[in-house]
Amino acid sequence: MIDLIARRETASSGWSFLAAIFMICSSVVETKAGEPPPGFSRLADVAPDIEQDMRYAGSDNFTGNPVPGYRAPDCWLRTEAAQALAAVQAEAQRRGFSLVVYDCYRPQRAVEAFVLWSRNPDQSTKSDYFPHIDKRKLFARGYIAQRSSHSTGLAVDIGVPGWDFGSHFDYFDRSSWTKNRVTPEARRHREALVNVMRRYGFINYPREWWHFTYGDAERAPILDAEID
Repeated sequence: MIDLIARRETASSGWSFLAAIFMICSSVVETKAGEPPPGFSRLADVAPDIEQDMRYAGSDNFTGNPVPGYRAPDCWLRTEAAQALAAVQAEAQRRGFSLVVYDCYRPQRAVEAFVLWSRNPDQSTKSDYFPHIDKRKLFARGYIAQRSSHSTGLAVDIGVPGWDFGSHFDYFDRSSWTKNRVTPEARRHREALVNVMRRYGFINYPREWWHFTYGDAERAPILDAEID
């Protein structure tokens, strides 16, 4: 779900949390509402065989509610990433499995909503998503980012329907770290997903077996177009 592109230690840099948020938001590129940003595609138009289970458009996610910015359960990606993912799907089908996406492009307003969620006292989703960690520490531990590659359209959260990966999507725990000890079956599934994604340019985030980034997301602009 969530990776950290640019993480600065506020204690050593002297930046305040609010100053960091201001710098992030000032780089947001506004786009026309209801349409994918220029250079983006709807995944359904490029790879219609990939299942879409867009968790943040509904309440089946770690916040327990639909997330701001997701007015439709639709996967948008930069076109080059969508085309690469279509190539992954084609190889996966040749090998006898298929893909499901849980999150793709993420509006910056959704990231800001995660920040606010981390500060509220609600613990209703704790047992399902973060049973072993205080929600206020999810940013510091790298599970939620103040600047996410998802907001560039170059990241995707992905799985395979029916496969056991040893933990579920957005389970914030060491058991979700890609190379952490899991059952032999879950290990094979994680390795198979990482390997096929890597062949087409997607790099896995080590703390989330489901998260992959395509291309140079660190240099790509942050966007805030609402998914509609």
